[in-house]
Amino acid sequence: MDLRNLSTISVLSDAITVCEYQGLKVLRVSHPQAEAAISLHGGHLICYQPTDEQAVIWLSEKAEFDHQKAIRGGIPVCWPWFGKAAAPSHGFARLSEWHLQEHRENETGVMISLRLEDSDATRTLWPHKFQNLLTFEIGRELRVSLTTTNTDSHHWSYSGALHTYFTVADIRDTLISGMGKHFLDSTQGNIACEGEKELHFSGETDRVYTSPKNPITIHDRRHQRQVQVSNEGHDSAVIWNPWQALSTSMTDMADTSFETMVCVEAAIHEFPVELAPGQSHTLSTQVRVQRN
Repeated sequence: MDLRNLSTISVLSDAITVCEYQGLKVLRVSHPQAEAAISLHGGHLICYQPTDEQAVIWLSEKAEFDHQKAIRGGIPVCWPWFGKAAAPSHGFARLSEWHLQEHRENETGVMISLRLEDSDATRTLWPHKFQNLLTFEIGRELRVSLTTTNTDSHHWSYSGALHTYFTVADIRDTLISGMGKHFLDSTQGNIACEGEKELHFSGETDRVYTSPKNPITIHDRRHQRQVQVSNEGHDSAVIWNPWQALSTSMTDMADTSFETMVCVEAAIHEFPVELAPGQSHTLSTQVRVQRN
């Protein structure tokens, strides 16, 4: 996304501007340490680029900016379920309008916090009261944290993910390490498998790694860099690339989109988080770029 195409609505601070893009409100961050953009639709970070570095977060060139749809790319917030456990797929948080809670900035970067609470609309899909705070810490490194609080009078449980899409120069010349050996393979009916210490890509990949370590490292060899991903509050790491056939079937992805992206997701997948009234839980992902 070219941030210059955003239309300014108002200025919040030296580094944060409220903008409009194809009908959606977007918070644009322009700081000496990094640039970024966050759509209030979905609480969705749609780009992040440290200064003097190539883009780190991938956004589909055919992404649809529509209040009724999820944005393809960036960091979708999957909540309060992951996958097709219920409708809509990956939950309603990525289709909801989030609200600005707080923002701060200093010489090291910008902090933006968004809020999503239960409403009549959410309770028709999931009958519980909640508050979500989604915090973005944007500088030379990126940290995204989703803190969920049970504001109801009874226990409930949830799952979800921070479904991060990363930019790579060429998926065929990219490898990933640190994800562990044990995974469930969605392309084979979720059978349990054991793989190698390094993951290379030669076809559709959709794996739930059940014993991930920190950091998981994306070795983007043609960009001559490593992207380190450290997750907390999760039980799994999902690694996904649709490859050509699936990419071609998606209206919001170009036929060759799979060549320049890979998802490494912090996921609550195997064991839902159960919260008593008043309890909170935080799921987070932190991203750091290192040059080879």
